[in-house]
Amino acid sequence: MAYALQQLINGITLGMIYGLIAVGYTMVYGIIGMINFAHGDVFMIGSFLSLIAITALTAMGISSVPLMLALTLVFAAVVAGIYGWSIERIAYRPLRGSFRLAPLISAIGMSIALQNFVQVSQGARNKSMPSLIPGALKIFEQDGFVVQLTWMQIVIFVVTLTLLVIFTWLVTKTSLGRAMRACEQDMKMASLLGIDTNFTISVTFVIGAALAAVAGMMFLLYYGSIDFYIGFVAGVKAFTAAVLGGVGSLPGAVIGGLLIGLIEAFWSGYASAQYKDVAAFSVLIIVLIVMPTGLLGRADVEKV
Repeated sequence: MAYALQQLINGITLGMIYGLIAVGYTMVYGIIGMINFAHGDVFMIGSFLSLIAITALTAMGISSVPLMLALTLVFAAVVAGIYGWSIERIAYRPLRGSFRLAPLISAIGMSIALQNFVQVSQGARNKSMPSLIPGALKIFEQDGFVVQLTWMQIVIFVVTLTLLVIFTWLVTKTSLGRAMRACEQDMKMASLLGIDTNFTISVTFVIGAALAAVAGMMFLLYYGSIDFYIGFVAGVKAFTAAVLGGVGSLPGAVIGGLLIGLIEAFWSGYASAQYKDVAAFSVLIIVLIVMPTGLLGRADVEKV
């Protein structure tokens, strides 16, 4: 019981990180109907930006951890947002009216370019840092096994839930959110009604990239080690989470991320950690066979 509870905590923590990345995938797909396969690499860049910021702030003599993390979060989100804007302008906007395979190829090329850029600029070796938020709360102990909730896990819970609440408010209660939902339903009609669709799409890429950067920052703080290849692995899993929850559904992306995290945690704890990815993708296949649109997805309506 105690071990299962610990794996539940670990799985939810990992799932929240996947969920934040998956939200970016489903946002872009919901508006332009295309998958941004460079999104995982923006997550990776967010991790490196966070490491650079933390290193620079430490060298400047800033010792307050909350201040350091707040400044790092803002820096990583803003710079990653610029990357997201650039990806949309370079890899997607020129090809928006082209055949559907062209943006996919362009996004994969952008992903490879970002990976190699980080590899050349930061090196191919793993980058590590000591824990900034040590310590844990003891939940309870059973047969010598102590169930713990670390302070870092609490930070991840609080930051993720806060961002999701803010983002939900943005989408449902603001004029930008209404423009995003209008573009999702009918891009051409939204343009005819005076909505700046290019601006709305660019902002969507920026917001998705900022969320991915925050996820990258939390990944760095939680695991303490990153490399230039983590974007591909995390990106594939977050894309799996988006598909599992239903591509185009924001709640589905979060639920899918939590499910992937829980599957990995419990499979690693009770079976073999080497095959945790196999378990996650197997569950995805089973769900899509039974529910082709995912858990919360809806079937596309063909416009004629």
